[in-house]
Order: sequence, then structure tokens, then C-alpha cells
Amino acid sequence: MDFTSLTFGNVTRNFGRRRALSGVSFSVEAGQVLALLGANGSGKSTLLSIAATLLDVSSGEVRYGATTARQAGAALRRRVGLLGHDLYLYPELTARENLEFFADLYGLDRAEGRVGDALASAALEDRADDPVASYSRGMRQRLALERALLHDPRLVLLDEPFTGLDDASSSALRERLARVRQRGAIVLLTTHELEAIDGVVDTACVLSRGRIEPLAAGIGSLRDRYRRQAP
Repeated sequence: MDFTSLTFGNVTRNFGRRRALSGVSFSVEAGQVLALLGANGSGKSTLLSIAATLLDVSSGEVRYGATTARQAGAALRRRVGLLGHDLYLYPELTARENLEFFADLYGLDRAEGRVGDALASAALEDRADDPVASYSRGMRQRLALERALLHDPRLVLLDEPFTGLDDASSSALRERLARVRQRGAIVLLTTHELEAIDGVVDTACVLSRGRIEPLAAGIGSLRDRYRRQAP
């Protein structure tokens, strides 16, 4: 299956008596990068988990094009790439072995070429056959990003992707995001590194106590605008 839009319609998610999301509505199209801004605990990770089909909504609806997750099932999950706080890497395996495992999991053709391209994008060609346990946090982050993009997902969900990256790696990630957007992916990301994404994102929304509103347009950097709006 394929789709060219992601739409949240009045989505609420409760955890017992705690409401993590409350009436969240927004839409993002193919080729757009949407940044979700907000303090810790504002609902950003919950929103990404719902978009990834890892959590159900308590009420409301999420549509992938004209389809819901329940209607699409496993076919939808093959079109989603997720980089979360858990990097989903096997530390005892090498970078190459990790990527080969996920390529096999997705049943990808041209697996060897895809793995080679991913290692090059992560700038890990020289360390491709070293155990991931020997990698720095930044190296693991770059590898995990390529693991999430290996199957060319339509929907890319990135939870704090700039964590642990130095300036050079952050610049490389911005360039990678530009290429992902160019090929028509829908990208949702959360980050506190607002300087890193300024000029990369097409639009931004602010989450506060589970509610969402667009980041207001205006003069100044992304951080300046967020500071004026954040509660």
C-alpha cells in the first residue's frame, strides 16, 4: 500500500486517568517535514507511537491517506520507519550485520547494495564490521537512522534524532532529511535542538499538556518563535 498524507482527527489518548493527548488534529503531506515541539511530557512521543501504530487511540482517528491502521494492517507498517529512544540495534552484531538483519526482515531486494548505501550515508564504512557495542552514541544514532530508512518508508518518525550528534553529524543529518523529503516521504520529528532544524522543517506545531497548536509565524528564529509561544 501507499499513501501521500497523514491526518490526525481529534485524537485523544488516555493512560488510565492521565490524558496524554487531547483532541489532537493536524495533517501533513508527502514531501513535508513537520516538527513537534514541546517540553518533556507534553505528549510528543505518545503522538509518534500512535502514528507508528504502536499505540491505539482512545478516541478520534488517524488516517494514512484514505486508510486507517486497522484497515491496512501489516502492509501499512512496512511503509513506516521509526527512530525512537530505543535504537533497535543489536550491540553484539556489527553495523553491517544489523542492517542485513533488517533488510532480511523487510524482504528487501538489492539488500547488499542497500546496506552499502546505508553504511555510506552513516559514514560508517570504515567501522562496518566492528561490533555496535564499540560505537559511540553518535555512531549508534547514525546507524539507527539508516536502519529506520533502509526500506524507503513513506512515513518517517524521528524522536530526538539529533541526540548525541556533534556539529558535523548534525549537518549530515540535516542533509539526509533533505534527501528523504525530496523523495516524497512524510517526516514527523521531535527535538529540543531547534537550531539544528531551523530551515529544514516545513512547519512546526507546539504540544502542551496533550493539546496541539501550530507554531505562529513571525520574525525571528524557530527558537525565538517557540519561546514567545511556549507556555
